[in-house]
Amino acid sequence: MGARGRTSSQLVRKFADGDRGRSPDHVIVEEPLEIRLDGQRVATTMRTPGNDYELAVGFCLTDGLLAGAPVLQVRYCATGSAVDTKFNVVTVDTGGQAPAPTPRLTTTTSSCGWCGTDEIDAVTDRLTPLADRASFDPEILMAIPDRAHPHQELFAATGGVHAAAAFDLAGDILLVREDIGRHNAVDKVVGRLKLDATLPASQLGLFVSGRTSFEIVQKAWAAGFGTIVAVSAPSSLAIEAARRAGIALAGFARPGRLNLYTEPAAT
Repeated sequence: MGARGRTSSQLVRKFADGDRGRSPDHVIVEEPLEIRLDGQRVATTMRTPGNDYELAVGFCLTDGLLAGAPVLQVRYCATGSAVDTKFNVVTVDTGGQAPAPTPRLTTTTSSCGWCGTDEIDAVTDRLTPLADRASFDPEILMAIPDRAHPHQELFAATGGVHAAAAFDLAGDILLVREDIGRHNAVDKVVGRLKLDATLPASQLGLFVSGRTSFEIVQKAWAAGFGTIVAVSAPSSLAIEAARRAGIALAGFARPGRLNLYTEPAAT
């Protein structure tokens, strides 16, 4: 295992420009993480190990499970040895202040698990449109992917992970997290900001290294991000959710180019 247990070395046959041979290749590790809230299992997600506390806290926040309750403690397991569960169980403790959670009935994969306009209605029922959001210069947004790229250590090693990042009005990258799942990477960023007591993130932007799905917008909305910028396209449902949330949603960002799909008025 490399990169602190997040990559694995595999012997592969390689073919390139007429040459062939066997050599090691680094691949990203994927393992399940069971997330518990006040001792009750709420989800199991397939993730890249690392920043697991952030992932668990971010998931509980963006899924609406905390409902404003404070996070008092985060720990591996809760009923025994973390070694016995291979560090694949994390409990978020609010001292019982969070509502009794309703667990997801299926495993959350490393791809997104929500879809449908009913989901937008459900999110709108618990989240209000953002009233205080920073307005970013498009030139700043165009530069964000290149500024985030040097921080993508796991992508450089494997080419097999997504990244999420928080950035400020000057375009400075404040925080980067990587994971095999796009939504996990976002939850890790949100979880770190929650643990640092810097939410809502209304004066920050959120960068994602792939496409923007509805779930990414939902998570950004829950964390208070007023701007999302991605290197790829958004889905139609993501655009609709961003409009309802009052989020500026940009895609296909690269130097000198940007598509702005929603452009709510700054306040």
